[in-house]
Amino acid sequence: MLQGALAGLAAGGLYAVLAVCLTLMSRLVRVVNFAQAATGMFGGFVAVWFVSEIGLPIWLGALIGVLVGGALSALIGWIVATWLAEADTTTRSAMTVGPLLLLISLSFILFGNKPQPFDPIIAGPAFTIGGVVISQVTVATVTMAIVVAVLCKLVLSRTSVGTKLRALSERPTTAELIGIPSKPLAIAVWAVTGVISALVIIIVAPSQSNDATSLSMLIVPAAAAALLGGFRRLDLAVIGGLVLGVLSGLVAQIGEVSLIRNFLPFLFIVILLLWTQRKEVWDAAR
Repeated sequence: MLQGALAGLAAGGLYAVLAVCLTLMSRLVRVVNFAQAATGMFGGFVAVWFVSEIGLPIWLGALIGVLVGGALSALIGWIVATWLAEADTTTRSAMTVGPLLLLISLSFILFGNKPQPFDPIIAGPAFTIGGVVISQVTVATVTMAIVVAVLCKLVLSRTSVGTKLRALSERPTTAELIGIPSKPLAIAVWAVTGVISALVIIIVAPSQSNDATSLSMLIVPAAAAALLGGFRRLDLAVIGGLVLGVLSGLVAQIGEVSLIRNFLPFLFIVILLLWTQRKEVWDAAR
């Protein structure tokens, strides 16, 4: 059980990083970006192509892949900021399903529909707990989730850029009237979250199911983790991702219920939605 729980931390760190990105997008640009993992997936596949076909060093291919992921995310952000600036959150979020499907289709055309031969950037054990080896990937993803959440919190609360971003998210019309450049800031948020997503996916992909669909659908557990914080709180997004990863690892060790592992994020989402709507349900029942 301990081995399963600790093994799930690597995936949990991945979910947590993506959940932090989703929370930032929701807070700052009013979008639940369903293409968040897909841009990272495509950037990762580009990195694999440069390493395996062109012969570039792993670090250089990974750098190109990260930049491609950021550029794709920025392009989607430019489209949203240009043509859907006045749309509500539901419409802006629904639009991102298009890029999600497009990137999966493009990856099938360009790279095939089989898992890609990712070379690990980080490999090997980090330390041992209770006889269970903790990998460097696990340490990297969990640390990255915490660091990204803390840095984003500090930027939003203690810098002028953070103040402008909060003003843009809370009072967009007023922010534009006082001269805050809403469009460049919004695109920058898209680009930064795209870079983070691509980086964490490139790190974790060698130890995960790394076909295009599996990597793109990481958005589901990430959204479940972000939902724990209501797409507003970064700390709860990190906790949600780690808890979901640990639970998945535990369930995988129990033969009788191991089959529900793939459905665990959906159960997580349903339970959280029911809990958030408990007041309305109880009031109606009374």
